[in-house]
Amino acid sequence: MGWEFTDDRGITLRRIGRPERVAAYVRAGAALWDLGVRPVGVYGSGHDGDEPDPAKSGALADVPYLGAGKGLDDGAIRSVRPDIVVDVTYDRDKPYAVTEAAAKRAGAPVLALAVGGDTSLPGILARFAQLAVALGGEPAGGEGELAAAEDAVRSAASAPLKVLALSAAGTRQVHLARPGTWPELRHLAGLGVKLTEPGAGGANWSTTSWEHALGLAPDLVLADARANAVPVGELESVPAWEALTSTAAVAPWNPELPCSAHAYAAFLRSVADALEVLGARR
Repeated sequence: MGWEFTDDRGITLRRIGRPERVAAYVRAGAALWDLGVRPVGVYGSGHDGDEPDPAKSGALADVPYLGAGKGLDDGAIRSVRPDIVVDVTYDRDKPYAVTEAAAKRAGAPVLALAVGGDTSLPGILARFAQLAVALGGEPAGGEGELAAAEDAVRSAASAPLKVLALSAAGTRQVHLARPGTWPELRHLAGLGVKLTEPGAGGANWSTTSWEHALGLAPDLVLADARANAVPVGELESVPAWEALTSTAAVAPWNPELPCSAHAYAAFLRSVADALEVLGARR
């Protein structure tokens, strides 16, 4: 029986049989792992290094890491003999972390699912679940866990607390997220969270000074937990960061969570817990 799947670029992959060996961008691979599909190898993006980023890799275990960015080539992909390569796409045109040419030379077509700001979080989760089923997985569900976390956010968001999402760029600069361009932040806003707009400049991020971030006076900071962001522990010498965190709580935010209900439920729950603690102090 033939197998086919149309990705979010509108490209339909057809095979005689279901793909058994899947290589994937680490974020996509971690999602498939949660959904019952075991990748034969994962790779990083140009932002990643020689080791997989723990923030992106979720519960992945004992899966070969094939490299990242310029360190990823068709030989590395070919070494795990994939039937298909699963990536994500932000623009519904190009795969994010692998080139079509490298995958083609490795003998495997690319399937890319949309995770950009024009896609809703429920839509992202549904598409990854559809792909997992098509690949023979048995999705673990997690819908109940996610719904409970959403209810917790709604309840905690009743307090008038301002939330600012950011990614530390160093001791002088910070990237402030535009809530409308990140599906999980837009989802939080839909649940009642008061997300702060960062001001002018940039499409997904406004790159600015720490003093500007301090002036926005958030009650809760969602700080990028990925390896390519400056860890918050290295910001202790920044006066504006010290002043910011003297009045605001800090919780981790991963803009590239595995696309599974389980992973996003954990994130929403952490936001709800932080908001609940802050609300109790009011």
